[in-house]
Amino acid sequence: MGIRKRAACGLLAAGTAVSLLTGCNRLERYSTSFLGAFDTASMVVGYAESEETFESLTDRYEQLLMEYSRLYDIYEDYDGIANLKTVNDNAGIAPVEVDGRIIDLLNFGKEVYEMTDGLVNICFGSVLSVWHDYREAGLSKPEEAELPPMELLQEAAEHTDINDLIVDEEASTVYLADPEMSLDVGAIAKGYAVEQTCKQIEEEGLSNASFSIGGNIRALGWREGKEGENWVIGLEDPMNPSGDYLMTLGLHDTSMVTSGDYQRYYTVDGKNYHHIIDPNTLMPADHMHGVSVICEDSGMADALSTWLFLLPVEEGLELVESMEGVEAVWVGLDGSQTESSGFAPYRND
Repeated sequence: MGIRKRAACGLLAAGTAVSLLTGCNRLERYSTSFLGAFDTASMVVGYAESEETFESLTDRYEQLLMEYSRLYDIYEDYDGIANLKTVNDNAGIAPVEVDGRIIDLLNFGKEVYEMTDGLVNICFGSVLSVWHDYREAGLSKPEEAELPPMELLQEAAEHTDINDLIVDEEASTVYLADPEMSLDVGAIAKGYAVEQTCKQIEEEGLSNASFSIGGNIRALGWREGKEGENWVIGLEDPMNPSGDYLMTLGLHDTSMVTSGDYQRYYTVDGKNYHHIIDPNTLMPADHMHGVSVICEDSGMADALSTWLFLLPVEEGLELVESMEGVEAVWVGLDGSQTESSGFAPYRND
């Protein structure tokens, strides 16, 4: 389990793209925070009959989220677990028998690939790993930071065909037919795991709570357990992440996910290069500083935020307006804000 902290009332200052704004109320309101799952900070604020009940349910939430985190990990091995790193390590060698939760995620990833016309591709790992290696080297030795050669990126891009991802649901196996292919589910995994975990926890009894993990928010029910009392969150300003909030929002029974250029990046010759790579250019997308998406399902919100970040704002706005139950706000490179037509009712300021 991760590092954990509990309090009857409280706020975890996690430095995430979205932070929960909470205040102390009665004893039935509790909060807990922990580190470890998906390499970020998590916080739960909710209402329960007793502290013991809240602790039991949030211990379960942490356990489930950590399980998903290990299954979807592409960097670390874990004893007794065949995870996505195991699948990548066996590319071109043999199918790997995996947990059904991996099968479910990969099937969702295939749906997202079709929905986004290939812009969000869970088989894009060969290109993303090149950027990851250069970013890590640049962060380690900033004076020697450099961009990946385009020839290297283009070579890696030859190994991103999603048709080479073979999922056998009956045998519960995954096989990468291209030995140079690798999976990277960073665009969908955290949101998908949060959605599945929150559904399970809601079934087990925590029906009025708000969950924050990195840039993902999932609100269950109402604040204080009272219909009409939204959970209030603060949306960071990508132009000034450590400053005042861009705005505050009220949410219930929905999700919000943010994608931006201000969390994971490195600097080469005075210019920042972030981690969201456009498959058409093989370079970081440069349409905006950030986009936040509101929709009921956290996994879909995660996928949509990446998709919208890869599109010009005008195209993204047209897309959102065509989708039922989806709203978004964009922050342009000049700091300008663009909201979808149904976004305003979520504003709390």
